[in-house]
Amino acid sequence: MQHFDELETRTPQAREAALLAALPAHIAHAKKNAPGWARILKEVDPAAVNSRAALARLPVTRKSDLGDLQKAEPPLGGLNATPVKELARLFASPGAIYEPQGHGKDWFRAGRAMFAAGFRAGDVVVNTFSYHFTPAGAMMESGALALGCTVVPTGIGQTEMQVAIIASLKVTAYAGTPSFLKLIVEKADELRTDISTLKKALVGAEYLPPALRAAMGARGIAVQQTYGTADIGSIAYETAAPDGKVNEGMMLDEGVLLEIVRPGTGDPVKDGEVGEVVITSFNGDYPLIRFGTGDLSAVLAGASPCGRTNTRIRGWMGRADQTTKVRAMFVTPKQVNEVLKRHPEVLRARLVVEGETGNERMTLKCEAKARPAGLAEAIVASIRELTKLRGEVELVDAGTLPNDGKVIEDARKYG
Repeated sequence: MQHFDELETRTPQAREAALLAALPAHIAHAKKNAPGWARILKEVDPAAVNSRAALARLPVTRKSDLGDLQKAEPPLGGLNATPVKELARLFASPGAIYEPQGHGKDWFRAGRAMFAAGFRAGDVVVNTFSYHFTPAGAMMESGALALGCTVVPTGIGQTEMQVAIIASLKVTAYAGTPSFLKLIVEKADELRTDISTLKKALVGAEYLPPALRAAMGARGIAVQQTYGTADIGSIAYETAAPDGKVNEGMMLDEGVLLEIVRPGTGDPVKDGEVGEVVITSFNGDYPLIRFGTGDLSAVLAGASPCGRTNTRIRGWMGRADQTTKVRAMFVTPKQVNEVLKRHPEVLRARLVVEGETGNERMTLKCEAKARPAGLAEAIVASIRELTKLRGEVELVDAGTLPNDGKVIEDARKYG
């Protein structure tokens, strides 16, 4: 079987209809059972949220909000619809930010990504993601077990022991970071240990250099990436062609609804434009609605050669929170977008901060569809009012600014 299930090959229209049809009941469930969502969505009629336009009118709750929400209502900010005493696990990510795991098979939905990476029943998987505090280890283990794999829970570190285990147990698959896979392979070479049974790897949590993927491929280890978060679980994953060549982009998971929004706002951008990844997750225990991950990505046009019909994204492209400090004052993407709202002639803008710390220069570069007299001066006044800082304005042609999701570019020289 080439695909995990029939959901992956349904028509895009059928998938969209199913997601939108599930929204009203999911939002009603969240409002009824999660006090945090009852507050956040107080004025929202769930029955009316039956389209993307209606969804886009709801507030974005960002990952950066979780600390304050959880302090106000421990331990999960009231965003859990299942009581804490009925959950399976609570994790603690740096911050500390707490994340839940409920009961049930493959709760984080990692199995789909692992299947796409070639994991199958009977594989022996060494899971090198951490098993303490954060959920990565449990996330990968639950997915592998759901596929019928046997898991060796090694966690991170102790490369010599990792090599010995892979050789002794004839491990066939790896889950972990790409950099740790490299360390294990190098240690095996150093020890002259045969780990040739290792044929596939699903990696995440950090950048995968193309040279590393190629080097592993030359050794017979096919490497694919997965993208997820501790809060949502699996978001997207790579797929491969029958010849093993990895397809462009990452396939969206079937259990989430994706929006790409302009950083600092909740406004969806056009397909192909880089923005913040915002996810609505259909998880009954922990229903996250318009959850801003803080990650940048973009929708990739066209269908995947793998036959899956879901949306593809370009993968992780950086962080959306570009807040920076200028002359002891914080400047945020939200403030930049407030400037744009005052001047509808501006299509897109990018605030460039240059110079040396303490003697910075701010320039708001604006793509303007019209340039009435006094526009630049009016924008300068808005910058001063909204940021309490002086800024210059440069009007540029449409399509001039890079499509990289940056609203604020820190081009200062440090040191």
